[in-house]
Amino acid sequence: MGWREVQERLRRKLASALDLPGEVILNLPKIVLIGNFQVLIENHRGILAYNSETVRVLVETGEVIVRGQDLVLRRILPEELLIEGIVRGIDFA
Repeated sequence: MGWREVQERLRRKLASALDLPGEVILNLPKIVLIGNFQVLIENHRGILAYNSETVRVLVETGEVIVRGQDLVLRRILPEELLIEGIVRGIDFA
């Protein structure tokens, strides 16, 4: 087990012991899906690729891929990203 895995295990245990949300301690993405037309992603690290059918977003644990139709980046802030359109699916890679 590498140092990174040990750190993550310790952070998970700390978050659990202190009853804190994972996105705070572990810097995990928080994803809010509103119906099938809005996706809010917090704690992102940037946009890897974007077109009207796919948005690939870099997060601490890899990528979040939003698939759909007529996708538009409505709001881009340093820690928050809002995608609108017809959402067909969300994948993690």
